[in-house]
Amino acid sequence: MRSKTRISVVSYLNARPFIYGMEHHLSKDDFHIEKDIPSTCAQKLIDHKADIGLIPVAMISSLSESHLITSFGILADGKVDSVILVSNTPVGEIKKIILDQESRTSVLLAKIVAREFWHIQPEWVQENEESALLPDQEFTGAVIIGDRALLHRSHYKYCYDLAEEWKALTGLPFVFATWVSNRELSSKTLQQLESAFEYGVSHRKDYFSQLEIEYPEINVSHYLQDRILYRMDTRAQEGLELFLEKIQQIKL
Repeated sequence: MRSKTRISVVSYLNARPFIYGMEHHLSKDDFHIEKDIPSTCAQKLIDHKADIGLIPVAMISSLSESHLITSFGILADGKVDSVILVSNTPVGEIKKIILDQESRTSVLLAKIVAREFWHIQPEWVQENEESALLPDQEFTGAVIIGDRALLHRSHYKYCYDLAEEWKALTGLPFVFATWVSNRELSSKTLQQLESAFEYGVSHRKDYFSQLEIEYPEINVSHYLQDRILYRMDTRAQEGLELFLEKIQQIKL
């Protein structure tokens, strides 16, 4: 019996174009798709529980073998809305930041921005059930990402968009996640994936009405058309390389 190619894709709203494209263009006889949080996508590739994953770029170096299989990914050239620092204290006065553990990339981005752009040296605290989304202590902030960032961003007095801050710091786009495999793929598989991604991204308007029902509190069309970019160009590649260079200097 022929084995299926296992795909782990981020479950967030911003990955829905990829999910839509794969569900409409990939055969269930050849591919098995699972929806996970970013850190799980990466871990499945590391543990060889998936063959392909949409993974946080900071996790690529954790793979013993990695192949960037397409120029499609999740990126932003300025505001992204879904990777943010929230607080009821101005950023310059923040002493402690609670970290979202769903994406190592976002954590490292926050640390770079804090050090090089905000010029603060906060205490970094791992998120737990009690602290999640509750930076109500004085001088405390929280990094939140994905759908819950879109849903909760208005609940706080201050909200700092980390992709926008990166753009102000570097002048470059920020790449959050890329499609990576942990083994060589056939040219046929690569062509099938490329076609699926292209279809999902280019047909976004076809499923906006359904997503608006699923996410009534989010301006879906604005987010998926005006905030998220889906294909890397030369500037995005420069931004990615700069980020990977900078994270070597960050103490985890």
